[in-house]
Amino acid sequence: MTENEGQENTLKETPRSEGLAIALGGGMARGFAHIGVLNVLERNGIRPSIVAGTSIGSVVGAAYLAGKLKDLEEWALSLNRLKIMSYLDLRVKSAGLIGGKRLNSLLEQNFKDMEIEDLPCPFKTIATDLVTGHEVWIKRGSLIEAMKASFALPGVFPPVERNQRFLIDGALVNPVPVSACQAMNARMTIGVDLHADVIGKAAKPGQNYQTVAGFDIFDDKEITDEQKHNFTSSITKRLFRREDQNHPSLFGVMVSSLNIMQDRLTRSRLAGEPPDIHIKPMIGHIGLLEFEKASELIGEGEAAALRALPEIKAAIDVLLPAKFE
Repeated sequence: MTENEGQENTLKETPRSEGLAIALGGGMARGFAHIGVLNVLERNGIRPSIVAGTSIGSVVGAAYLAGKLKDLEEWALSLNRLKIMSYLDLRVKSAGLIGGKRLNSLLEQNFKDMEIEDLPCPFKTIATDLVTGHEVWIKRGSLIEAMKASFALPGVFPPVERNQRFLIDGALVNPVPVSACQAMNARMTIGVDLHADVIGKAAKPGQNYQTVAGFDIFDDKEITDEQKHNFTSSITKRLFRREDQNHPSLFGVMVSSLNIMQDRLTRSRLAGEPPDIHIKPMIGHIGLLEFEKASELIGEGEAAALRALPEIKAAIDVLLPAKFE
């Protein structure tokens, strides 16, 4: 038995807190904070029996239930800007700027042939119907397809065709899927919100706009001219390069606009569907594409969970008194 197989079996055999749910919100690179939250819960013997995830939250949630959270954490900590660029197989004349072949290969290595039904407890990913705008809950079938549909950021990744529908990022309709947890008969829900302190934070000193990617590929001193030439194309340059250094790039405007919408929608949805425990990692200063800051994001996820831990335990005593021993 390999180390990974042993980890997977251990997780599936570990008793879970019946009726305890966790809703993992969307937020691109900031989703690595979910890893820190789940690590703290696991260390304290708090194991949700219901999981729902939107966008990056669906990826972390799937990895957690499949016993691959440690693998995901190690991969995240290995990322640097050059490695991130190597995953960008940009293309034109398609429904998304990134083809996703390299990311698909990565998912296949870890989740090949896995079905949602194979997971040890109920799991839902959230997507959006491109035609109707309806919220779509995926609770069965291919785990990879469910994740890809949930993180199909409009204009960046192509929509996923499933059951004669084109599905895109679930954060457009439900950034923190508390409602999906409640629909799975959760008696207590922990919501992890990655937008608690986002607006206006991810900006460099002297800039009057957010640095959405967290960096400018063509001004980055960590990447050599030769590497830029090998990993970028004319379309990449038009997307990321700014004509005026005091103004955002095309890609920056597009993603920042989505970020604002998600922030406002998150506030609205959580006001009407509040979780029992609201965990808010303070990560607004980190750009949406700063995947190389995994260590800081995981660390703040852990810090946020530790801040909430007394409240979590108190809520468990009230809401799950006979279930959590």
